[in-house]
Amino acid sequence: MIYLHKILPFFLLPTGVTLLLVVAGLLLRRRGLCWAGIAVLWLSTTPVVGNFLMRATEGGQIRQPIAAAPKAQAIVVLSGGRRQPPGDTTVSEWGDANRFYGGIELFKAQKAPLLIFTGGWAPWRPDAKPEGDVLIGYAAELGVPRDRMLTTGRVMSTEEEARAVADLLARQPAARGTQQILLVTSAFQMRRAVLQFSNAGLSVVPFPVDFKVSQQEQLTVLSFIPNAGSLGSTETALREFYGRLYYQLFSS
Repeated sequence: MIYLHKILPFFLLPTGVTLLLVVAGLLLRRRGLCWAGIAVLWLSTTPVVGNFLMRATEGGQIRQPIAAAPKAQAIVVLSGGRRQPPGDTTVSEWGDANRFYGGIELFKAQKAPLLIFTGGWAPWRPDAKPEGDVLIGYAAELGVPRDRMLTTGRVMSTEEEARAVADLLARQPAARGTQQILLVTSAFQMRRAVLQFSNAGLSVVPFPVDFKVSQQEQLTVLSFIPNAGSLGSTETALREFYGRLYYQLFSS
């Protein structure tokens, strides 16, 4: 299923739509379809479109000061900030450190007695450690006591992360009733993550980080010049919208 979830959205994303339109245009000898594919690709690679869609996924959220966060039973940091470079499989590098440091700052501000890292893992990288195992080591080096940290083990989706965290908290000696967590993840992913963790029976206080669009983005001629980064923003935002729709339709 993880492969299907990664592959199927391709045909609804700009690169897939462009490819389908151009191929159809060539096979049917319809120039209009080819030009439509080019138009889709051009629009999706412009900053004005990429930023608009990414801002929409972030939904008006703001980066809160640590002091403004309420106290909870646990701080939960979702996977997604590490990648494995070529070489030694025990080594990984930061993709985005905001989730990790957001969780560390909340813990050091005594916002919760427990810090949980989910163990993101992909079957196409079988030798890689689950992300949570790696992050616990880094957090310990920064002074977080190991007995105050937990990880879920291998998880491959936000839904699996939510169930695993709920199971971990249910096994804690002091667990009583609904557990309230401070959830730390990228702003564009937060809405879907809150839905999944709420469905798992947790009370969720969002703490979004890793914002992709600056507060003030001026509209200039460069806003209409295609670039690869904007294509990435467009496809990330659309993939997130599709994920939300899927979970709203099919989650129990």
